[in-house]
Amino acid sequence: MIDRLAPRRRPPGFPVLHQRWHGLVFLHWAFASEALRALVPAGLELDLYDGRAWVGITPFTVTRMRPSFLPPLPALSGADEINVRIYVHRDGVPGIWFPSLEITHRLAVLGARLAYRLPYFHARMQVERDGDSVSFRSVRSGRSRATFDAQWRLGVPSAPAETGSLEYFLIERYVLYSGDRTTLLRARIHHRPWPLREVTVLRFASTLLEACGLPSPSTPMLAHAQGEPFDVEVWRPERT
Repeated sequence: MIDRLAPRRRPPGFPVLHQRWHGLVFLHWAFASEALRALVPAGLELDLYDGRAWVGITPFTVTRMRPSFLPPLPALSGADEINVRIYVHRDGVPGIWFPSLEITHRLAVLGARLAYRLPYFHARMQVERDGDSVSFRSVRSGRSRATFDAQWRLGVPSAPAETGSLEYFLIERYVLYSGDRTTLLRARIHHRPWPLREVTVLRFASTLLEACGLPSPSTPMLAHAQGEPFDVEVWRPERT
């Protein structure tokens, strides 16, 4: 049995990192599970909803990045970021496996790769906001040149995701898995339940999924937006 409520509780102990997330948008597609299995290491199972696996792309902005007990430093505490997410579980604990993550902060790339063994890449991003309209562009540095170019318009606030719904399954995730086929790590995060807004995607072009080895999506896009910024606590990764 998969317990989808327990991970929302604040973990014991003390977080090691703090962040504030702004303007996050969830873009999701359903995939056949066989299309994703090779991207997820042994020891993790694909987490399915109504028999389908799901992949997400989440662009957002991070501020106030800092280790515990230290203040945020103006030149080092902010970045734009995009994650590619696959939904998994292990021993009944649902979480996220990241095939790739893009960020504008080079030091964060190094720190996350070393401490959390997450596949971060440096990217150049341009984010433009005009009222409720947002344009978000990204080009990965280096040879792979994975790209993301989207525009969306935010709508009215929407109700919180209901337990058991597809929205809850996709959005309310508080565990990340990382590592490789020989050593799996699990890290907890904690924040308030997601406040949501309606969102309309006006433009979308991306090669992020294809750069991970996924086929181009053939199912409709499902989109949700973060309703307001909130603070996030991150715990140390542990072997699982």
